[in-house]
Amino acid sequence: MTDTDDWTQTARTWFETLRDRICGEFEAIEREAGSDAAFDYAEWAREEDGNDNPGGGVRGVMKGKVFEKVGVNVSTVHGNFSPEFAGQVNGASAEKPGFTATGISLVAHMANPHVPAVHMNTRFLTTGKSWFGGGADLNPPIPYAEDTEAFHARLRAACAAHNPTYYERFRKWADDYFYIPHRGVHRGVGGIFYDHLECDDAAAFERNLAFTKDVGEAFLDIYPQIVRGRMASNFDEADKRRQLEWRGRYAEFNLVYDRGTLFGLKTGGNIDAILMSLPPEASWS
Repeated sequence: MTDTDDWTQTARTWFETLRDRICGEFEAIEREAGSDAAFDYAEWAREEDGNDNPGGGVRGVMKGKVFEKVGVNVSTVHGNFSPEFAGQVNGASAEKPGFTATGISLVAHMANPHVPAVHMNTRFLTTGKSWFGGGADLNPPIPYAEDTEAFHARLRAACAAHNPTYYERFRKWADDYFYIPHRGVHRGVGGIFYDHLECDDAAAFERNLAFTKDVGEAFLDIYPQIVRGRMASNFDEADKRRQLEWRGRYAEFNLVYDRGTLFGLKTGGNIDAILMSLPPEASWS
C-alpha cells in the first residue's frame, strides 16, 4: 500500500466519523422539535468498464419537521477520468487520467424560511498530486446579520488556528465561487472555499488534514446553534414565497456552475447522491 492509499483511508475514516456526528446532531434537533425523523441510508456502487475496484458511497437523507430535506453523502471512488475531463483536473492529464477521491458533501434545506440553508463539503483527491479542498457556506432566504457574523466568526477562528492568511483568502474564494453570473447575485452570504492544499509529504498531509478536520468541527459547532435559534420563528406566506424563489436561484447555481456536481457526473457517481443538493420545492417567478 502506498502513502497516498494510507492517506485516502485516513481521510475517509474522518469523513465517515464526521458524517455520523453531524447526522446524530441533526436527528437530535428533530427530536427537540417533537419529530422522530431520522436519516435513511442507501449504499451505492460506482461502475467503470475495466475497473474491478471503482468504489462507491453511502447517501443519507432525512426529511423532517425542521430539516425539510437534508442530504449527507460520503463516497470513496477510484478510476480514470475521461480524456477530455482529465486535463481540467489538478495533477491529471489525458496520458495520466487515474484518480482516487474521498469526501463528505452535505446540503440542508430547511422547513422554516428564517432558518438558513447550508452547504458543507470537504474532500481529499489523488491524481499525479494529492490535495484537500472544501469549505462551508451559509444560504439564508431571509438573512440575519447576527447569524452571518456568527457563522463567519467560527470559520475565521478555525482558519486562524492554522494560517493567518487562510480566512481572508478562502472567504474571498467563496464569494467569487458562489456567484450566479447570469443573475448578478451571490448564492448566499458566503463562508470559505479552498482547494489544492497539496500534500507533497506526510507532514503536509497531516497539516492539511488537521485544517480540514477543524473546518468540519467549526461547521458542527456553529450551524446547529443557528438552527436552534431560528427554528421556532413564525413565518407567513410571503416568507415562504421568498424562500421558494431563493431556492430556484440555488438550483440554478448547482446545475450550471457547481464543480462538485460536474465532478460527480463526469466520474460516474450516483445520480441521487449528486443531485441530493437540489431543494424539495422551488419556484421561478
